[in-house]
Amino acid sequence: MSARIVMRLTVVEAVATTPEVVRLTFAHPQRPELPAWEPGAHVDLRLLDGRTRQYSLCGDPADRSRYVLAIKREDAGRGGSLWTHDNLTPGAVAHVSHPRNNFGVAVEARRHVLIGGGIGVTPLAAMAWYLAAGGADFVIHLCARSAENAPLLAELQALCGDRLRCWFSSEGSRFDPVALGAPEDGVHIYACGPQRLTDAVQVTLETAGWPVEQVHVEHFAPMADENYKPEPFDALIASTGAVVHVPADVSLLDVLRRHGFAMPSSCEIGVCGSCECGYRDGTVIHRDVVLPVAKRQDRMMPCVSRARVNVTLEL
Repeated sequence: MSARIVMRLTVVEAVATTPEVVRLTFAHPQRPELPAWEPGAHVDLRLLDGRTRQYSLCGDPADRSRYVLAIKREDAGRGGSLWTHDNLTPGAVAHVSHPRNNFGVAVEARRHVLIGGGIGVTPLAAMAWYLAAGGADFVIHLCARSAENAPLLAELQALCGDRLRCWFSSEGSRFDPVALGAPEDGVHIYACGPQRLTDAVQVTLETAGWPVEQVHVEHFAPMADENYKPEPFDALIASTGAVVHVPADVSLLDVLRRHGFAMPSSCEIGVCGSCECGYRDGTVIHRDVVLPVAKRQDRMMPCVSRARVNVTLEL
């Protein structure tokens, strides 16, 4: 997998859509069109100190003149959102990667049910643009504390009309995934937001018998498991026969880099999919939140995933 191309884009608009969320619009200073992208895609935003953060595109995929991101200020976060809120004002230059998509729309679906919690509605907003333009059958559930705190609410109301269902906890209204009912052929469900919401959707639908291929979830945060204790293991490089040792306190990604392998990466917490690589002949402990179940038999994310005793890598 090659490294992602990074562009120097100009901030042409910065609008507060809630007290905590700013909607940023980027354009190329010279080119009239940006690289095409599909709904559900995200970009890397490179900060001046070298850090990288991932944000979902939330605008109209058909409009290639601009990229739109909605970013929530997280005072207790890792610092990326604070930097964007403080520095990305109109006229500022930002380093933005080509889009990547781990959360695409199922083109074979006859109906789409979108469930967004808070800022997790951003990739679903892009899906709504795409589905509305194509005359598709869809509904979008927006969950937030209140209307004042619901990101992109006015935009979604204008775009979706009665296909938008709002659930505001301050009014005693909460979305219950049980209401999704029994599995239906051709119906695909997409969820993005806080872990308590996505976990509730996944557990409820699994219990109800929904096929995994009809349920799509995107996570913004790394896997949380306070009881997990990493152990050392060895990795055999199939192409060279070399064996590298991975200590318990070092990631496989870092070890591979130390041995001269040019491994692309971005988030390094298992949420973006940039460092995906192949493996065989080993038991992998998957620690990412992005790789689909169907791909985990021979693909892994070396930034967070590990192996029991040994693994053979296809690099």
